[in-house]
Amino acid sequence: MFTAINLHSQPSLNRRFFRTQISVQLQSRNLKISSCLSLNKPKDQPTNVSTAAAGTGTDTLRIILAAGGTGGHIYPAIAIADDLKTLDPNAQILFVGLPTGMESTAVPTAGYSFTPIQAAPLGRPFISLYNLFVLPYVLIKSLIKSFLILGEFKPHIVIGTGGFVSFPICLAAGLRGIKLAIQEQNSVPGIANQVLSLFADKVFAAFNSSVDCFWQKSKCVVCGNPVRLSLRNYASKAVARRHFFSKAVVGKGDGKVVLILGGSLGANALNVAVLHLYTEMLDEHKDLFLIWQTGVLAFDEMESLVKFHPRLYITPFLHSMDLAYSAADLIVSRAGAMICSEILAAGKPCILIPSPNVAEGHQFHNACLMADVAGSRVITEDELDSLTLKSAIEEILDNEGLMTEMSERALKAAKPDASVEIAKHILSLVNFSSPQG
Repeated sequence: MFTAINLHSQPSLNRRFFRTQISVQLQSRNLKISSCLSLNKPKDQPTNVSTAAAGTGTDTLRIILAAGGTGGHIYPAIAIADDLKTLDPNAQILFVGLPTGMESTAVPTAGYSFTPIQAAPLGRPFISLYNLFVLPYVLIKSLIKSFLILGEFKPHIVIGTGGFVSFPICLAAGLRGIKLAIQEQNSVPGIANQVLSLFADKVFAAFNSSVDCFWQKSKCVVCGNPVRLSLRNYASKAVARRHFFSKAVVGKGDGKVVLILGGSLGANALNVAVLHLYTEMLDEHKDLFLIWQTGVLAFDEMESLVKFHPRLYITPFLHSMDLAYSAADLIVSRAGAMICSEILAAGKPCILIPSPNVAEGHQFHNACLMADVAGSRVITEDELDSLTLKSAIEEILDNEGLMTEMSERALKAAKPDASVEIAKHILSLVNFSSPQG
């Protein structure tokens, strides 16, 4: 059994010294295929600071959310924004992210204002010409743009959900003395959030194990990961399965659906393993159905190699994740923090294949934690092949008692109301009462 791995707590640092140092140093086929996220932004959607701030008064709550890079950072921010708007419909919310990142489309699609900012990740190895010369130049430019955004929008609070995209605007907020909150999705925080925690007024952690990794533990509140409102309102299994397979599974109460999630960009090792087992599994199990999200970058290659099958639904990206979770009996996935939290909220048994290419080993730590709390099966990428994956899938699907146990443990560990709790903390932090309560 895997166990969660915790980092030892770090010695406390002097906030003023650290702030000074940073401010000085950092200046076709018949396949059923769903379409990818449209690159066209909705019409009449404000996408600049002045438009987002227009019409705000001194009594209007103004919030900046910094999120981007991957869905694992973007969707928690959107979930928080949704519940903030529910609690305070008059709140003005502005998202900041990369001009070419998926947030530039996902955020306006969700109905929020968006303004772009340049940012760059920390290079590896840490001591490199890139980190010595390129990164400081980009960061200084980003900080200047961030100060301009803060001056124009005048937020009461800035909220960062991790990653290098959130670092400049959150750092600028901290240096200007603006209220700052960060939300950490992973069981072990990344470098950006560890540094930003020194300036933050509040740190929202997803797991108890995360708290030990922050230098100032008194700031931490364990709330769980924010799950999007759409994923909290699940459709029935019959409706969900009909969405993916028309009437193919209607009336087949003993049918099993496996949902395979290769991530928004694609997981090559997982996709290759599925490619080599899907035909055999579908032929051997006449009541088995597969929903396979390949990821956008991997889809064309996978689609060209896959043969049509009526019980296979292949897609580059799943927009109706609520239906996908409802339809599934078992989920095979990478171990991103948000996917793990959504799996818990959905109460689904899962097999996790953590990516070895993620900074700080986040996904491995997440997978270990999921194994502890929900009995999730973990297969490392070194162990992964079609035979290993096929055996793991069959072991779970063939054991109803095990599936029930894994489902119950997942639901028990889930925190589906995390975004509501975080939103209430934020309103309290800026001394705004909720018009709804």
